Amino acid sequence: MSESPQPLYAPQEPIFPRRVTGFFRTFKWWIMAVTLGIYYLTPWIRWDRGPALPDQAVLVDLANRRFYFFWIEIWPHEFYFVAGLLIMAGLGLFLFTSALGRVWCGYACPQTVWTDLFILVERWIEGDRNARVRLWNAKWDVKKWRLRLTKWTVWLLISVATGGAWVFYFTDAPTLLRNLLTFDAPMIAYTTIAVLTATTFLFGGFMREQVCIYMCPWPRIQGAMMDDDTLTVGYREWRGEPRGKKRTEGTGDCIDCMACVNVCPMGIDIRDGQQMECITCALCIDACDDIMAKIGKERGLIDYLALADEPREREGQKPRPIWQHILRTRTIIYTTLWSLIGALLVFALFIRSDIDLTVEPVRNPTFITMSDGSIRNTYLVRLRNKLGEPRDFRISLRSDAVLRLELEGAEERIITVAPDSTTQQRVYVIARPQDPAASVARTDLRLWVEDVESNARASRDTSFDGKADQ
Repeated sequence: MSESPQPLYAPQEPIFPRRVTGFFRTFKWWIMAVTLGIYYLTPWIRWDRGPALPDQAVLVDLANRRFYFFWIEIWPHEFYFVAGLLIMAGLGLFLFTSALGRVWCGYACPQTVWTDLFILVERWIEGDRNARVRLWNAKWDVKKWRLRLTKWTVWLLISVATGGAWVFYFTDAPTLLRNLLTFDAPMIAYTTIAVLTATTFLFGGFMREQVCIYMCPWPRIQGAMMDDDTLTVGYREWRGEPRGKKRTEGTGDCIDCMACVNVCPMGIDIRDGQQMECITCALCIDACDDIMAKIGKERGLIDYLALADEPREREGQKPRPIWQHILRTRTIIYTTLWSLIGALLVFALFIRSDIDLTVEPVRNPTFITMSDGSIRNTYLVRLRNKLGEPRDFRISLRSDAVLRLELEGAEERIITVAPDSTTQQRVYVIARPQDPAASVARTDLRLWVEDVESNARASRDTSFDGKADQ
């Protein structure tokens, strides 16, 4: 008789993390303050780029297809900068995971940060672990409704601020705020805020560890990034076992006080070994160190440790230095690739020109035979002015053949391009009947654009199609 399959989803058990103090808890508070401060305040930082450009320091301008980051402006054709930053973020995640386990999950992941904030609010309003457990088991009376509604209201305000802060990155923040308050903002802004408010309220307030276990793919990927030399939160079973409530002869250092379990936001017991649910937030280290200090034992029963050191520690030897675990082939390769991509992006950023052009030959028809027998090719030239002021650009060509250049609608070969914008210009290249280029299938040429004021130049290669002999 076949066994019934195991369920893929376990019902959520309520978790009430206890308050804890210590180095890692303090470090997490600082990470929370810095990351939330960056997220909420960045859209309000001003940056003067001139009268024709937005003065928001960080702005994703979808309407004009621009990305502004302080003094840096990224155009659509420069998306490789964004791609490079995403690659660097991925390599950075691989590097930190291979060296220190899931430190991203435990300290800087948005789900972790907002869940920590929601738990902090919950603790302020409902009390610490024991009080919240009693409230959970209590009947729905006036007090319970009052505490729950107060908590949910604060959660909702945080969620609204979260959704509102996100949309401020995509348009001028002060203007959008006024429009939101006067109900003049686009419907997409209200919709985005509503969706982000709902997801923040649900994920940070109710789903919490379920998001990490069932929705996030990283717990299942991290195994490929880690090995026996990875420093991650673990329990020194050889020192703590056998457990004993009382300090009697033959028992280990663990007194089975459950402090490590009671502070865990994932609701797991680190003493059961490495688990997918563990986000290495290290709060169990603070809790255990506090107990060890009270009973007069050495700290580190639960600590950041490497599995490769287990045989040495079982024999009473000291673990290898931390740098030997961190500086190994895998982490060196990740660091090298990360640094190389970063250096290339910085190099590309500093060598890029303030002007640019693209040339698109019009091939329908390939050429036109004019009344005097001359052959004319047409090109669409797009000129980009990345500066914050209008500039005059002179267009010219260079070729080994004799060719003439004309601009549609411009007697002079000079085009004025507005600040921080692109202008399309139709350009004609003409070969007289007696010129060789008129009767040759293909003639190479190069179109140049020059900034009249700064003499900065840019060019693109293309070709001229003549009337080849049949």
